[in-house]
Amino acid sequence: MYVVETNDLTRIYGSGEAQVLALDHVSLQVNPGEFVAVMGPSGCGKSTLLHLVGGLDRPSDGQVKIDGQDLGRLNDDELTDLRRERIGFIFQFFNLIPTLDALGNTALPLVLGGTKPAEAQERAANWLDRLDVSDRQTHRPDELSGGQRQRVAIARALVTEPSLILADEPTGNLDSAAADDFAKLLRETVDRWERSILLVTHDPRISSYAVRILKMKDGRLVEHIENIRNGATITELEASHA
Repeated sequence: MYVVETNDLTRIYGSGEAQVLALDHVSLQVNPGEFVAVMGPSGCGKSTLLHLVGGLDRPSDGQVKIDGQDLGRLNDDELTDLRRERIGFIFQFFNLIPTLDALGNTALPLVLGGTKPAEAQERAANWLDRLDVSDRQTHRPDELSGGQRQRVAIARALVTEPSLILADEPTGNLDSAAADDFAKLLRETVDRWERSILLVTHDPRISSYAVRILKMKDGRLVEHIENIRNGATITELEASHA
């Protein structure tokens, strides 16, 4: 069973002359423990795709399945539960709460889901330890280095033990060295903890850490690259709707 499966996924915004086709019949799959990157220019639909896969938006047509469950069959409460339990999100600016320390930020998804605070903090502390920032538990985001904030963001995404991590341009505001470090952490998330990652990026250096690269243009998937690390050999290309 795929962790992510989309079938003819389509998203249209507006109507009439103002109508915009943001996503045009996109079908893809992400396997368990697989790191997939989606690349393309601004406005090509890659963030729209991520929002639909994460249940943050509803498609105009087509289907999204997470762990075999059709999101279109879920009501808003059920969709919220699925997002909280099965999907971890990493955003471009990490979205850490400035008034909470690293432990509080990491525990937040559990607390919002109804986990008792003591248990939430214990589980959060465990993930901070795994990501080598246990000594920064009591520090707020503005007291952390950029690399430490990255690790806290990943710990928060993993604390609910999701099968899928969605990352939306997480290195977009980082310098080259910090971006590479973050990409290595994402790769470690796949290799050590067997999570699946669907990453949206415009940076080919970051996408090189993925095992597959999907390229988008004008709301469509136009290329599929099987990526062999340390050489980035292209073994398969899928040209569609060229």
